[in-house]
Amino acid sequence: MPDAVAQFLRYLDHERGASPHTLRGYATDLAELRAFLARQGVTELHSADGRAIRAWLAWLHDRKLAKSSIARKLATVRSCFKFLARRGVVELNPARQVRSPKLPKRLPSFLPKDESKELLDLRTERSGAGLRDGAVLELLYATGLRVAECCGLDRDDVDRRQGTVRVLGKGGKERVVPVGDEALHAVDSWLAVRGEARGALFTNARGGRLTTRSVHRIVKQRARAAGIDRRVTPHTLRHSFATHMLGEGADLRLIQELLGHSRLSTTQRYTHVSPEHLMKVYDSTHPRAK
Repeated sequence: MPDAVAQFLRYLDHERGASPHTLRGYATDLAELRAFLARQGVTELHSADGRAIRAWLAWLHDRKLAKSSIARKLATVRSCFKFLARRGVVELNPARQVRSPKLPKRLPSFLPKDESKELLDLRTERSGAGLRDGAVLELLYATGLRVAECCGLDRDDVDRRQGTVRVLGKGGKERVVPVGDEALHAVDSWLAVRGEARGALFTNARGGRLTTRSVHRIVKQRARAAGIDRRVTPHTLRHSFATHMLGEGADLRLIQELLGHSRLSTTQRYTHVSPEHLMKVYDSTHPRAK
């Protein structure tokens, strides 16, 4: 029989349009499980039962892995066995019998509006790298794009006339996202240096496409330069985008569409009350607030 993991990864790649990052993660998780099973005398992945998978999770726990990492690895295994069950390789999905670790509910990390403004208004050198970095931050905050989506943008994906960007999201799903004037001006300034040629929108000093790791570094450095003490990542700007939009009354379904979420429940994480909104309501409604 063809290798079960290879079949699954090929399915994710060809039929589901999974990103290279996702494929690497799934391949790593399944390779770890197969290595563990081999040490237990189980030579084929599809021969594993619920007891073997629970033993693997216990081993991961003993290695002090975070509950979130263990839950993610279990989700990988569930998806793989679900695929194998549909293909008739196994009768039942043994991973469905295994409970996922209970994760604490955490509110998404976001920047208050004043810190977002400080970050975006930070004055830097007007060099090519400085203009590019400013455009990256403006675009991330203006659109709520995932960092990989931002890095994957091409010059032709920006429609200056319509004020939108065309984004290729998870699973190869395409969406069009509006872009505000500030971000468009920042992109225009960068393109004046980069040139109007086709290809990657954001490039490095060698002309290659900017990587997600580079964007993480850019955001971290700019946040530090703006005097922001907390940890700031590209995803922080995505969270800030959604939180600020909802705080101003944007419809949850609209936010779901802009973020590219397949399920509304994922977007509902942003329905928390921000501290600044809480204080604003308190000051305006409580008779003894002032």
